[in-house]
Amino acid sequence: MSGARLSALATLRGQIERIETTEVVHQQDRVALGHSEVDGALQGGLARAAIHEVFCEGRQGVAATGFVTGLAGRVTARKPLLWVRQDFSEIETGALSMSGLAEIGLDPRRVVMVRAADVESALRTAADALACDALGAVVLELWGETRQFDLVASRKLTLAAQSSGVTGLLLRMAAQPLPSTAETRWMLRAAHSPPGSAWSIWGAPRFDAELLRNRHGPCGRWIMEWKCDECQFSEPPAYPQSVAAAPAHRPDPAFFQQRRAG
Repeated sequence: MSGARLSALATLRGQIERIETTEVVHQQDRVALGHSEVDGALQGGLARAAIHEVFCEGRQGVAATGFVTGLAGRVTARKPLLWVRQDFSEIETGALSMSGLAEIGLDPRRVVMVRAADVESALRTAADALACDALGAVVLELWGETRQFDLVASRKLTLAAQSSGVTGLLLRMAAQPLPSTAETRWMLRAAHSPPGSAWSIWGAPRFDAELLRNRHGPCGRWIMEWKCDECQFSEPPAYPQSVAAAPAHRPDPAFFQQRRAG
């Protein structure tokens, strides 16, 4: 084998070793979301230095965006957040509201918005951003089925996240999950509000979150409530509802049958 090939092989081995070493370092770096059952399934919380996918069905884009915002708020650790949006996403769902982000608890002053003309530009921007350890997280929002985002593109994003320690959050709307290197994959829906009048139930956002993929634990489905003041998720409180009386307290049906027969 020539000297040039030996040198190239040694370089590749060194790059792989650095990536694997970085993955081990960041493997235990997890941030608790606040929901005890979800954190238990995630082995302590959402893994940093990894890619996480969030999908939604139909008109559930608002719920998915709110959920991703909550995840980003948990993992950024006071660092800036870069949000990459495909132009078509803004056409379909509208612009993100900075006041809305503030109400959820995410400081708009730490959010940098990037509008990409197409999928290729969005992927390149996200990959470059994930390699920058000055960021806390990168959100990549793509609309529809995109052939450009394949297993190779997913692996590039994962390697960039592992090397820098930055967390990547992929928001996929109007798309079906495909094989990827994501640490977790979620399907998001808006959860029903608790029973009560319209004014009495106005409060914390509630999400019906289904964990479809979890590389290091079980999957599941939970109702997760976002606490805007605490900037974390929690279990929704139990709301008492009237129930039917126990059978022991109901009149005996045989008694009524005897009276009708009489």
